[in-house]
Amino acid sequence: MWGAKNIYLVSFLLLSFLKVNTQNFDQNNDALYNTLTENLKKAKVISSSKLIAQSNFEFGNYYFSAGLFTQAIAYYNNALIHANSLKKQRFYVALHNKLGQAYLAMNNYNSAKTFFEEAWKNAEIMNDIQGVATSKSFLGHYHEKQGEYLEALKYQQESLQLFEQLKDHIGVATVNENIGSIYEDLIQYDKAYTYFIKAYVFFKGTNSKSEVNVLNNIGDIYRKKEDYTKAILFTQKAIDLSLELKDSHLIESAYKDLSKIYALTNDFEKAYANRVLSEEYGQKALVDQNQGQLSVLQAEYDSKKKEAQIQLLLEQNKVSRANQRILMILFLFILFLVVVFMFYYYKKRRANLKIQEYKQRMLKAQLDKKAIEEKDLQKAVQLKTAALSKYSLHVAQKNKILEQVSKDLKNIVARKDIDQRTTIKSLAKDIDFNLNQENEWTEFNSIFSEVHPDFIRKLSTISNENLTPSELKLGMLLRLNMSSKEIASILRVTPDSVRVARYRLRKKLPINSKKELVNFMLDL
Repeated sequence: MWGAKNIYLVSFLLLSFLKVNTQNFDQNNDALYNTLTENLKKAKVISSSKLIAQSNFEFGNYYFSAGLFTQAIAYYNNALIHANSLKKQRFYVALHNKLGQAYLAMNNYNSAKTFFEEAWKNAEIMNDIQGVATSKSFLGHYHEKQGEYLEALKYQQESLQLFEQLKDHIGVATVNENIGSIYEDLIQYDKAYTYFIKAYVFFKGTNSKSEVNVLNNIGDIYRKKEDYTKAILFTQKAIDLSLELKDSHLIESAYKDLSKIYALTNDFEKAYANRVLSEEYGQKALVDQNQGQLSVLQAEYDSKKKEAQIQLLLEQNKVSRANQRILMILFLFILFLVVVFMFYYYKKRRANLKIQEYKQRMLKAQLDKKAIEEKDLQKAVQLKTAALSKYSLHVAQKNKILEQVSKDLKNIVARKDIDQRTTIKSLAKDIDFNLNQENEWTEFNSIFSEVHPDFIRKLSTISNENLTPSELKLGMLLRLNMSSKEIASILRVTPDSVRVARYRLRKKLPINSKKELVNFMLDL
């Protein structure tokens, strides 16, 4: 077992380490703690229940602001014991509301509800409208935590009416934000947005945490309504303001919301970057909170140590044992914080690795999918192009057959020694066969539109004059890079007629005089 001397040595080293890391908090906390201690001592000396109650209430607020709710509740209860003479004052209502807030923060909902209702009852007895409005707002918050949204909404709306009656703008803005939060939980985003905007009208330009919170809430509503542009705008405003305020908790929350938005827009790189920033500020917030709590505990420890040193002259052995317990508790507390920090760091590192692996898998899957789609598209284009060529050749062949039929008919007329009936019947069969293929141009247009979907629209748009169906048909054949002879065969006109048609089409189009009509069509 270590002796008292060794324990004091370890105490000195640990306290030195804490002072290095919490020096920005220590001076203020030491001064405030000493002031509160002196006020409480003076109140006890003069045996004033009112002053003792108020001093304990201030001590409770000191621990509440540091997030040490157990200690805060202890002091609030001490204040309550001595507050009988203050039952008809607003202090009594405020004390009950504070106890309710502390229990609510510790998820002790039954106790929280009891104190909020007691505050409400006493405020009504005193006709304290401000106290009634505040208590009802806290009761609404309690019911929201319990998932009882309609009850929560009822209390918040009653609170809002009272704050509006009092013309308390801060209370009105705060309750409007609370109501917006309830409607957001109820997935009624338009109503939630309306109340958040009412709160924002007041908080805008205040450069406060309340302004950051309402900006974040508005950004959340836009994200849930899938209006990602406005969501990013408001969330970025929240980030900028929270950075000015240097509040790590607010910065962490804003970056986390921005990461969610980018993830929904499939911008996973920005989503990941903002998630990393959120986790970094989350870690900083945790460190800052721990440092603040350590600073408060350190101030308490320093004060108690001074008192112990005074008592040491009278009861040295008893004080020594008490100091040993305090140091052991402090050491275990620091050890616990170190373990928590290491666990958090390990968990964060594993999460980052998983995100990177997931991102790489997603990128690979997207690349593979695009490669398959591109390959399928190339095959489809090749098939459609081949089909176009087939139909073009078929039309040309049909026209050749028709020309041959025309020649045969002329020969029949010129010759009198052949069986005209049989010959004409044979020609009629050929003609009927070709007539059955009249839907070829319809099929040709359909296939052409699949391979070159915007060609006809672009050609018609850039034309100086309206194009005839024949001119559009000529443009389609030119787009297939066919010669005048092939076009003449398909359209059953002479090559000279094709040249004239090309000339007329060229005049209707904005073509450079040095550029070929075919090249123009290919570039379109």
